Amino acid sequence: MYRPRRVGILTGGGDCPGLNAVIRGAVESCLSTGVQVYGLHDGWRGALTGEGRNLSYADVEGIQTEGGTILGSSRTNIMKGEDGPETVRMRMAQLGIEGLIAVGGDDTLGVANSLRKMGLNVIGVPKTIDNDLSCTDYTFGFDTASNIAMECIDRLHTTAESHSRCIVVECMGRHTGHIALQAGVAANSHLILIPEYPKTFDEIMRLVKSRHLHGENYTIITVAEGFELSHDDEKNLDVDQFGNKSLSEKGLAKELADMIEKEMRSDDTLPDECRKYECRYVVLGHIQRGGAPTAFDRVLGYRLGVKAGQMAVEKQYGKMVALSGVDIIAVELDNALSRKEVDEEFYAAAELLFK
Repeated sequence: MYRPRRVGILTGGGDCPGLNAVIRGAVESCLSTGVQVYGLHDGWRGALTGEGRNLSYADVEGIQTEGGTILGSSRTNIMKGEDGPETVRMRMAQLGIEGLIAVGGDDTLGVANSLRKMGLNVIGVPKTIDNDLSCTDYTFGFDTASNIAMECIDRLHTTAESHSRCIVVECMGRHTGHIALQAGVAANSHLILIPEYPKTFDEIMRLVKSRHLHGENYTIITVAEGFELSHDDEKNLDVDQFGNKSLSEKGLAKELADMIEKEMRSDDTLPDECRKYECRYVVLGHIQRGGAPTAFDRVLGYRLGVKAGQMAVEKQYGKMVALSGVDIIAVELDNALSRKEVDEEFYAAAELLFK
């Protein structure tokens, strides 16, 4: 009996603006050649259980305008159990899935790469608002997250200036500071703190005090969640299934804001008006990940999905799709998992604004 070709697609890790655009691109690309697409529910969890459905043209019509993912997501790590990979292999065989398109960040793609080495057919699509995956110029979701953060910082300028306050704005960025730097430069932050380029508390305070002593009555500090103060104690932090620390438990923005206010109030060399300085904090958190994607992310996601679908049709497995300049290309999945940090030249240019 004739059985049409079928590939699977899943979205893993945190939700990200542009995921639905990828799904639509892959489905449209595959269905146009007669290859079915089976959408696995809730990321790698769906690959274990087989839960999902065949996706039709009607299922994906217009979904590139929506945030989130119609397939759902989870942070399931199938490599933690001894039978995880074999269970995935069995489910793929049961469902008649010849290969998987895995859309995710370093954790999701790390699992995909491990499965590739075990002989399973996989194609990776890079997804992270942090923009920290190598071999691709940009990841979809980063533009949306940066714009949301920029708009929030823009609004905080007015309240900080009106009340003569320092406001510490915490952006996402576990290992890298791409969002904090992009949004901070665009929104005229007076200081940007990111994991790649540490600064001491004394350096931070020199800028804050200097601004006040020179008549600038407010300060906006943008900080990536992964920025570490030297005295941080991480021994008791929770971790997820991939070993990532739950950085939000540190209360980084609150801690830094409290430290700045305490230092200003205790410095008896400062004028009285400076010692009354108040410092507040704002954690943007999941706001950056939610909502509709920008035009850039809708188009980039769709193009990456189309390319992934084409590669699945042509059985070009073991690779990841990527943006290079204006072109969508295929790169070795093995090479794509190293972390892309903020460029030194970019941060040096940003430092000219720290005043």
